[in-house]
Amino acid sequence: MRRRTFLATLPAVAAAGPALAQSQIVAGDNPNRKRPDVHAGDRIAGANFASRSAAWGVNGAAATAHPLATQAAIGVLKRGGSAADAAVAANACLGLMEPIACGIGGDCYVLLWDPKAGKVMGLNSSGRSPRGLSLETVRSRADARGLLPSWGAVTVSVPGTVDAWRALHERYGKLKWAELFDDAIHYAEAGHPITQNVAFYLAGSQKRFTDPASKIEEVENFLKVWAPTGRTPAEGEIFKNPALGRTYRLIAQGGGRAFYEGEIAETIERYFRRIGGWMTRADLAAHKAVWTQVHATRYRGVEVHALGDNTQGLATLQMLNIMETFDYRRFGFQSAAAIHHSVEAKRLAYEDRARFYADQDFYKSPVEWLISKDYARERARLIRPDRILTPVYPGQAPSRGDTTYFTTADADGMMVSIIQSNYRGMGSGLSPDGLGFMLQDRGELFATQDGHPNIYAPGKRPFQTIIPGFATRDGQPWLAFGVMGGDMQPQGQVQIISNMVDFGLGVQEAGDSPRWHHGGSSEPTGEPQQGVGVLNLETGVPAATQKALAALGWSLRPDPGGYGGYQAIERWPGRYAAATEMRKDGVALAY
Repeated sequence: MRRRTFLATLPAVAAAGPALAQSQIVAGDNPNRKRPDVHAGDRIAGANFASRSAAWGVNGAAATAHPLATQAAIGVLKRGGSAADAAVAANACLGLMEPIACGIGGDCYVLLWDPKAGKVMGLNSSGRSPRGLSLETVRSRADARGLLPSWGAVTVSVPGTVDAWRALHERYGKLKWAELFDDAIHYAEAGHPITQNVAFYLAGSQKRFTDPASKIEEVENFLKVWAPTGRTPAEGEIFKNPALGRTYRLIAQGGGRAFYEGEIAETIERYFRRIGGWMTRADLAAHKAVWTQVHATRYRGVEVHALGDNTQGLATLQMLNIMETFDYRRFGFQSAAAIHHSVEAKRLAYEDRARFYADQDFYKSPVEWLISKDYARERARLIRPDRILTPVYPGQAPSRGDTTYFTTADADGMMVSIIQSNYRGMGSGLSPDGLGFMLQDRGELFATQDGHPNIYAPGKRPFQTIIPGFATRDGQPWLAFGVMGGDMQPQGQVQIISNMVDFGLGVQEAGDSPRWHHGGSSEPTGEPQQGVGVLNLETGVPAATQKALAALGWSLRPDPGGYGGYQAIERWPGRYAAATEMRKDGVALAY
């Protein structure tokens, strides 16, 4: 069942268009959103809630969160570059154009279809904590609950992004390394217009970082780069970042290791010495991206792949395994039953996420047990259709956060699913002198409790939220996809898969469909669950569904901006279909 055919199978209430006019208004919103009688326009084909149709092409495709980054990727493909080359070029542009979500100060993960090997490959380029930062010092910076601050030097771990680029290019690149940075350098030096979402979040970052309560060691460099006139740029204004352009030139000329072993690394070490931090050149030089094991589960005939290591990728597989035990087509698209059972699957999986997910170099998670069908059936038996399960506990093992997601594909059949992040928005608030980028705050996700798998240790990788997605059918590539946004990512991934597999939606419609997001589960930081949590629903979820969920006892709230950002490329025989996120500023193109 594909595309428009699913509409005929829906209950009348589910097929109704989203009540877009009921959008909640939050402080700082565009006043054009405050018009309750305005609804979305009508489409003559496809799902009536879809924002657009997919972009089709035969030679290659790209979908990113910024139009200029997508164009850069397509340009690389047209010049004979591989999908890996296009991904690097797009990411370099996004680090400049979407600094509120990503950049070379953050980490990167990749799932990639290798057409020669005929399988999905996984790349982990997550950086480690400084070796000179002790657990005792970290605990001294934690609050009364043992949770680490969201910003500042104690949260900074080694950035992994540039070495991920190096690893991709060394194995799969076709163009010269330096060529991949041409567009990003040009836009950094000549300038580019700021998009709507970026303008909104840059303004919020300035307010947050300059608030004395944030206790960030140094904010002048942030202001110098992103608010040189005293404010951050508004939508449509031309923004330049020549400092980042110079950093990109050093990387383009010196290779990927230039970030970790040359002038850039020396500048980062001097910066931390100046502000009282811990990162050193030795910490940077020790980082290497690693090709790693890819895990998978079968969901109604589709193989869904995920990374384990120190990520939350296993949560996607655990949720799908639990969901597979129920008949979602019988539940109905956007029905209360479908959402209720999915949220309960999430709550069960996320208790395991809080208990078992951590850096596998320090703690060996029971991965095969966690993603087994037998364990999923055991957990699924806990779910009741007429009430909420409470409390929720992790399973008994047998003995023994903002982000950017983007995807590219080329004429040879290579498909790259890649995700990259500074973690909480722009990151730590710390921007090394003269380099034009911000360092991540991923270290906030360490736990501080003795015995916890994710407890802080020097040279350890923190728990990671960023996860690329990939799915195959009959041993062939089908879907490179991702949904960015902290703990929303596994929740968003299973909604995309269910929308396409259970309900026959197309690749664009699957992302435009109204989403849910559940918050309040236990966290890998040691933060306990908050009762049954809060279920956030987009306003497009049918009113009857919302009413039925409330009757079950769910605490319902809207959460504008909290449903992630989606990009995808679907492989069809001899062609690609590319989709992008209506909630962001991006564009999908194919040729």
